[in-house]
Amino acid sequence: MKSIKILIMSSLVLFSVSSCSENEKITSNRGKVKFETISISGKIAGRISKIYVEEGQQVKKGDTLAFIDVPEVLAKMMQAEGAIMSAQGQLEMAFNGATAEQLSQVNQKLISAKAQLDFAQESFNRLEGMYKDSLVSQQQFDEVKMKLAMAKAQVDAVEAKKQEVTKGTRSEQISQAKGQLNRALGAKEEVAVASNEKYLIAPIDMSIETISLEEGELLTPGYTLFNGYKRNSVYFRFTIPESKIYDYKVEQELNLVNPYTKEEYVGRIVAIKQLAQYADITSTSPLYELDESIYELKVVPVTEVSDRPFYLNSTVLIK
Repeated sequence: MKSIKILIMSSLVLFSVSSCSENEKITSNRGKVKFETISISGKIAGRISKIYVEEGQQVKKGDTLAFIDVPEVLAKMMQAEGAIMSAQGQLEMAFNGATAEQLSQVNQKLISAKAQLDFAQESFNRLEGMYKDSLVSQQQFDEVKMKLAMAKAQVDAVEAKKQEVTKGTRSEQISQAKGQLNRALGAKEEVAVASNEKYLIAPIDMSIETISLEEGELLTPGYTLFNGYKRNSVYFRFTIPESKIYDYKVEQELNLVNPYTKEEYVGRIVAIKQLAQYADITSTSPLYELDESIYELKVVPVTEVSDRPFYLNSTVLIK
């Protein structure tokens, strides 16, 4: 009986040692299946009106994922269209120049100004002779003289206005009107772009992994609503200790195997980088030596593997 117990205990110890040895051997060559990730967020704030997909669903490029209700877009569009109408009117006025009614008003003002000038000139002529004969004071003569000068200035101002109206609008005014119109058109285009952003569209073929909000909740600009993976973007991530990293080089091909299905693949190393974060090291390579650096291999399949099933974070080994 005692011999049997010793035999059983010895077997357990040997099995334990064998398991630890095997785990240590596998750990240095163990990797995980990964997919290129993609995040989809909104560019404008709004309330989620409808979500058209579910977690785990496969979608194609161009599929509508969600509709964001943004009532402010309609109001801004009306404002932009009003600004365009106003700017177009200003530009047309600048090109067409003065209307017939405006020309008539200027002519009437000029006639009135000339009549006042004639009256002021006659008054000046009368008082000038009386002033020479000392029949009026110096103050009275100066007042008439000042009114004559004011009448002449009024006629000159109206004639200048008539010349400006007849000649047409200045080029600076036309440029200003064009600038206002372009600004209004730009505002409308900006609103149109915002209106298109009400629909969140799948940028590529992908699978939806997580949906962070529900219908009725508020989506803020830049907040990720959908997280997913690019389809046919599988790669393998291995963590290698410093003592073995020199066995690998970029562009080197590796033979890989699924330890559960025994399927084999051929992969190529496309990148080697150091894992500097302590949490990354301990979670990916728990049996590393404390004085060793840990490196990550990114390996992509060389052969076509789209017809083979891969699951995120499933295990793959280097043969």
